[in-house]
Amino acid sequence: MTEFEKKVLKETLKIPLGEVRTYKQIAVCLGHPRAYRAVANALRKNPYPLLVPCHRVIGEGGNLRGYALGIKLKRDLIKFEKKIKDMLK
Repeated sequence: MTEFEKKVLKETLKIPLGEVRTYKQIAVCLGHPRAYRAVANALRKNPYPLLVPCHRVIGEGGNLRGYALGIKLKRDLIKFEKKIKDMLK
């Protein structure tokens, strides 16, 4: 795993339950605003999908992009986490 990939995973860990970020937002946080495709590729290689919530990263405009376990599961996880967050308020 490259240093960039490690940084992407660490940044993804910062996304709170029930929230999402875009690939571009992650890239900007890492100081590489045009590296959103590299962010997507790093998340595609995520070896810890149950621990590093890569399903919380979406495309611009709210578009759901690739997810190793399927787009439907990604959508369901995001909805489920939003419900949990609302319940905890």
